[in-house]
Amino acid sequence: MTRVSSMSRIVVCFFVLLAVPAAAQQDLRTTLFAEADAARAAAVEAEAPLLAPDAFRRGVEAYEAAESDLERGRNMERIRARLADAERAFEQAAEAAEIAKISLASLIKTRGDAMNASAETFATELWRRAEETFTAAMRRLEAGDLRGARGRAEEAEALYRDAELTAIKAQYLSQTRALLAQAEQARVGRYAPKTLARARELLAQAERELNENRYDTDVPRSLAQQANREARHAIHLAERIRTMRDEGWQLEDVILAYEEPLIQVAAAADQAADLERGIEAIAADLVAYIEDLREREREAALDLASSRQRIAELEDEIRELDERLGGVSQERAALIQRLEAETRVREQFDTIERMFTRDEARVSREGNEIVVRLVGLTFASGRADIDPKHRPLLEKVRQAIDVFPNSQIVIEGHTDSYGGDESNMVLSRQRAEAVSRHLTSELGVEAFRVSAIGYGETRPIANNETPQGRERNRRIDIRIRPQLD
Repeated sequence: MTRVSSMSRIVVCFFVLLAVPAAAQQDLRTTLFAEADAARAAAVEAEAPLLAPDAFRRGVEAYEAAESDLERGRNMERIRARLADAERAFEQAAEAAEIAKISLASLIKTRGDAMNASAETFATELWRRAEETFTAAMRRLEAGDLRGARGRAEEAEALYRDAELTAIKAQYLSQTRALLAQAEQARVGRYAPKTLARARELLAQAERELNENRYDTDVPRSLAQQANREARHAIHLAERIRTMRDEGWQLEDVILAYEEPLIQVAAAADQAADLERGIEAIAADLVAYIEDLREREREAALDLASSRQRIAELEDEIRELDERLGGVSQERAALIQRLEAETRVREQFDTIERMFTRDEARVSREGNEIVVRLVGLTFASGRADIDPKHRPLLEKVRQAIDVFPNSQIVIEGHTDSYGGDESNMVLSRQRAEAVSRHLTSELGVEAFRVSAIGYGETRPIANNETPQGRERNRRIDIRIRPQLD
């Protein structure tokens, strides 16, 4: 009678499950699996899949068996029993994981260090062996073999440390080694032996630093970067020396070639390169010039900060006056309008400055006027015709003018000092007028806003004694005069 009743309950339970809607089945599953789910989540949180793999595996197997039984409509007691087994296994796994964190803490930390160094990627074989030994140590610990677990842990630690160091070296030194191998293949040592030796020594220093202290990577990283630069430098020197030899260069040719860049730098600094003094004297002059520029830049930054502070103080004074006067006086309104106009000009200046590349134009302010120096606009010798290739640049000029809709535009033409004073004045005016016509006729700028003037050679901005300086003096300046009211 008891067996028949039991079978009847199973059959009823089976048909009840079939009749339960899907949502209700999901609710039933959630209720049944709640405690096992919580135990599993706690085990995962304790890192049991890594630190107690066998116990966690048993829990997963029992859990999945319970899921399968539920899907097939099996006996509820059987399902509950499997879930109880899963719950116990997960709890055991979590407990074993916590024990592992204490007993094998050093191993776990060493593994983390290797992982942070991307050993899995850069030391694949060492990492694989270390992981296998790690798992073996954890299984020994789960089985209660603490001595065996510690023995395997020592082996795994050694493998992880080797993998970590290998990965760090691969990331910091592999590029340098590849460059040195390239240099070796190209026989760079025959042409640039000193530079190549310097690269090798820097690489050796970087490797020594990593061997002695792998966790302070700033020094070896810097050494490796220097080694890379020296290796590339050696390759470049070897190629250059080989070319000079093949082309039959004489020593004078070499010296002249290496003086030329210094001459160009001096010209950019608006200085004539007096080579009779030697390149050392020129270099000293340029260093002094650069240091002076940096000092002036620092002073300008301080002046700008002071000006902004003064503006803030004036605005505070205006607010205080307004509170005391209890209203807006005519003078205050005018001052506020002026300040707001100047703020708009600063913002519009920034907009225009961003429009041009350094090769197209240099944008500066002179008071409230904006000067766009068209360094990218050139003319044929003695001519005032605009080359079609400059039309995109002039289109940008029109866009810059549109930033100040009510502004007046002055096109200024300038020449270098070569040629007669009168002819230079005429030529500079013709070029300014050509730009003015293009802006008004081709690009739609209102003619009443635009005027053109030529200054000839009377307003140089660079040294006319150098070709580069004369080129900078031959220029068109667009002067934009905003209306501030």
